[in-house]
Amino acid sequence: MLTRFAPSPTGRLHAGNIRTALVNWLLARKGGGRFLLRLDDTDLARSTEESAQSIRTDLAWLGLAPDLEIRQSDRFALYEAALAHLAAAGRAYRAYETPEELDLKRKVQQSRGRPPVYDRAALALTDADHARFAAAGIAPHWRFRLATETAIEWHDGVRGACHIDPATLSDPVVRRADGSWLYMLPSVVDDIETGVTDIARGEDHVTNSAIQIQMFTALGAPVPRLAHMALLTGADAALSKRLGSEGCDAWRAAGIEPLAVAALLARLGTSLPVEPIASLDTLVETFDLATFGRAPARFDPADLATLTARTLHLLDYPAVADRLPPGMTEAAWHAVRGNLATLADAADWQAVIAGPLTPIIADSDRAFIATAAAVLADLPWRDDIWSRWIAALKPLTDRKGRALFAPLRLALTARDHGPEMAALLPLIGREAALARLGKEEEPPAARG
Repeated sequence: MLTRFAPSPTGRLHAGNIRTALVNWLLARKGGGRFLLRLDDTDLARSTEESAQSIRTDLAWLGLAPDLEIRQSDRFALYEAALAHLAAAGRAYRAYETPEELDLKRKVQQSRGRPPVYDRAALALTDADHARFAAAGIAPHWRFRLATETAIEWHDGVRGACHIDPATLSDPVVRRADGSWLYMLPSVVDDIETGVTDIARGEDHVTNSAIQIQMFTALGAPVPRLAHMALLTGADAALSKRLGSEGCDAWRAAGIEPLAVAALLARLGTSLPVEPIASLDTLVETFDLATFGRAPARFDPADLATLTARTLHLLDYPAVADRLPPGMTEAAWHAVRGNLATLADAADWQAVIAGPLTPIIADSDRAFIATAAAVLADLPWRDDIWSRWIAALKPLTDRKGRALFAPLRLALTARDHGPEMAALLPLIGREAALARLGKEEEPPAARG
């Protein structure tokens, strides 16, 4: 099995692009196959290496590194050969109409209640006609000639049985008069030459797929398995490149976890629940095109923040160790991860643990804190120090619940909420804890 993701390197990836890449990566991994990145850079004027590199960077950040990469600008000779083959077989032909002439033809057809399909007038041109155009310096554009006798049919991995009447379609232009290539034919040639077996993409490509099925057949190649997903929508309208700012760069800057992006985009529009994951393996195990529905799925970038927090709560220390603040131990990570909105918040809690910090003690609680410090100083220091400390303070102070816990938390962490104190206190350590309670001087060295 070989799947592919084929972006044009003319800008940044947005959520819709990323979903397509993710689905094709999952499809390949589920089938034990490979995932190809194809850079569709036939538009040499708009394609840039900066955009190509940004695509590679985004895929790597998401954990979707391709198994191989090609770029269409290296493959023009293959497209030339395919066009020559189609022309010799009568499946490609030269045409000369200007955009204005084509627009006028469409308007006439529409005024007569007919579909705006190209009338194939160029097929009537003779060799002498072509010679006159050439003598006048007018280059042709090339069209692929559709076979219109029977419906184009395929079984779609998402949509089920599909059929399109080719008589309702115009013969597509595959090469412009300036010699540049349009999307249709190069894509098919590359899919054939690289051995692509499965193509998953948005339902806006359904008509393209019908045309390309005929191209595969005309070139004597098998048609890959096709699947067309319902498009993502934004809060109010169809998702578009306007939301490109809501791509990996923006998400990274906001502290979004790549696993949260994958968890959301892999499940949107399916019958499976959107849940936090600790590994892409979870998505591979549950991936099935049959779970995708036909209705558009709403993408809300705000959901990524919630999923990021829930993802962090799942991650074990080895998964994040290289991104944690200096000095944060595995025990500290497990203590604080349940209180993080983004991984950057871990630095704040490491500062609470390691100190030094200025405790917050209300005047009304000073006597209580002094008693608590004296009791803590006399207790053996073990991992269960918090529970034994609380048990000792209750009968001495006649405090319980929030009146007992809240002043201690404020004094020890300078915060009124956070991780369980039973986990934090052993990490803060005896000397630092007593210093924050006013019993000793807090040591300057950071504690793990």
